[in-house]
Amino acid sequence: MKLEHIGIAVKNLKDSDQLFEQIFGQPSYKVETVASENVSTSFFQVGESKVELLEATDEDSAIAKFITKKGEGIHHLAFEVEDIYAEMKRLEGEGFQLINKEPKKGADNKLVCFLHPKSSNGVLVELCQEIKK
Repeated sequence: MKLEHIGIAVKNLKDSDQLFEQIFGQPSYKVETVASENVSTSFFQVGESKVELLEATDEDSAIAKFITKKGEGIHHLAFEVEDIYAEMKRLEGEGFQLINKEPKKGADNKLVCFLHPKSSNGVLVELCQEIKK
């Protein structure tokens, strides 16, 4: 398991892209809309990991609710796994609460599943596995 990306909730993706482009000295490599999550995303490669900026596309989305409650900032930590089904089963067996019982298609060609923050010290943890083509 390795850190795949850090997800950051933002109010305005275009403005935040410009800000993080200045920080990292490079543009994002991908902008993508994930309709199932009601977000637009932008990815920056930073060493072996990535930073994902997330902007809500709907006021009822999880990102919109997060920003309303907590403001902009770190939303989740994502870890790349070899077998998302096995990791979900293992973690659930260890007592972690899964937000979704089946992985779903996420951004950047990944299958994703989330651990509820109540079971992981207040941190939203995302498991992700690249979808094989």
